Amino acid sequence: MSSRRVMAVFRKQLKDTLKNKEVLIQFLMFPVLSVIMSNAMTVPDMPANFFVHMFATMYVGMAPLTCMSAVIAEEKEKNTLRVLMMSNVRGTEYLLGLGAYVLAVCMAGSFIFGLQGGYRGLELAGFMGIMFCGILTSTVIGGVIGIGSRNQMAATSVTVPVMMIFSFLPMIAMFNRPVALVSRWIYTQQINDLISKSAAGWQSFAVIAVNALAGITAFAVIYKKRGLLF
Repeated sequence: MSSRRVMAVFRKQLKDTLKNKEVLIQFLMFPVLSVIMSNAMTVPDMPANFFVHMFATMYVGMAPLTCMSAVIAEEKEKNTLRVLMMSNVRGTEYLLGLGAYVLAVCMAGSFIFGLQGGYRGLELAGFMGIMFCGILTSTVIGGVIGIGSRNQMAATSVTVPVMMIFSFLPMIAMFNRPVALVSRWIYTQQINDLISKSAAGWQSFAVIAVNALAGITAFAVIYKKRGLLF
């Protein structure tokens, strides 16, 4: 494995960000909405940083997952992946470069949420650490969808319902007890609980770890069975 090729993939994706409007919108939409809503709306008895926590959770469940699956499916459909493979870039090097890109850009968005929430010092570091756990899990799940899809249309048809579950279920759970009983088993609900400090403990990290492990296992199985080009 070559770190130089991994960095080449990373730089390529970074340069392509402005060209890919779908991906760019995913990175910017929720941080911008958080800033706008936090400054435009004031509701009596509303919890502190309500919009920051809500949009940060939706960001974790949507942005990395959608971007990872969309980029893999698009480059597979346009034969960009085939060209990279012919240029001696290994599948693992491509996935590491792309995953690092998604993580880096999403963590930059998380930093905006942290500043908007007024976090500083260790509090900001803790917030960023929690966001990293969620973003990493979503990135892996997005990779599973991207690898398992033949083209962009197939990837989109799977990505949309999956990201809606992960991004919207924690919000619905605030107002619906039966939904909350289901939502507590998904990692984005635990991310929401941790950053809003409504719950904190080993149970939250255990749920996140189980979700991440399930994603990694599915990723390993599909990658071994199909590879990037199938």
